[in-house]
Amino acid sequence: MGKADHVQSLERGIAVIRSFDAEHASQTLSDVAKRTGLTRATARRLLLTLTTLGYASSDGRSFTLTPSVLDLGYAYLSSLNIQQIAQPFLEALNEEVRESSSISVLDGADVLYVARIPTSRIMTIALGIGTRLPAHCTSMGRVLLAELPADKVTELVGPTIEAHTEFTITDPEELERELAEIRRQGWALVDQELEIGLRSIAAPLRDSAGRAIAAINLSTHAGRTDVEEIHRTFLPALLRTAERLNDALKKR
Repeated sequence: MGKADHVQSLERGIAVIRSFDAEHASQTLSDVAKRTGLTRATARRLLLTLTTLGYASSDGRSFTLTPSVLDLGYAYLSSLNIQQIAQPFLEALNEEVRESSSISVLDGADVLYVARIPTSRIMTIALGIGTRLPAHCTSMGRVLLAELPADKVTELVGPTIEAHTEFTITDPEELERELAEIRRQGWALVDQELEIGLRSIAAPLRDSAGRAIAAINLSTHAGRTDVEEIHRTFLPALLRTAERLNDALKKR
């Protein structure tokens, strides 16, 4: 893409939207300018534009996003159509193993949940469609990162890898070796690297060209399911479901 084709105002508007998160649900003009690196004047124009369009609201001092922002994500999910296609497969998998199953896509350095069938809550945060988690220490993130060139992984994850638990892989070379093994075997198992007590296993979902467009996983609590049981029971069920879902996705 040439420089003339780059719309800077759109880039800045997206940056403003993404500056809001769970820890910054309400922000002043100064907060947004600081978090985005924009001038106060630019941040003000963008916030007022988002407010006029209905994507943000203001009490006169602080700004918050409105539910209309979800329309942007739903437009993507509708165009991808994964959620609708995957739902019966997730339900069948959930029925077979009695554990939570999810589908996500890679979005920058995060995985973005696009479908989910929960059983019991096994994390301290509530998971649902639209939830973001770091790709480097999640099973779905790992299988999707394994599809990328090493330099792209470094670009996304960064030279310093954040530790979420004592088990998180933080050495770039060790992560590279782990991704190579995932690429070879076709699935990823992550054991308590995101949160203590959480174990998950994932496999890629591919389009007709063989490209990994999403990932499917099963997650369980370490207190009730050991790694051996995951290999013996979860992995075969997950791979069967991924294969069937891949066939369905190729026909869409």
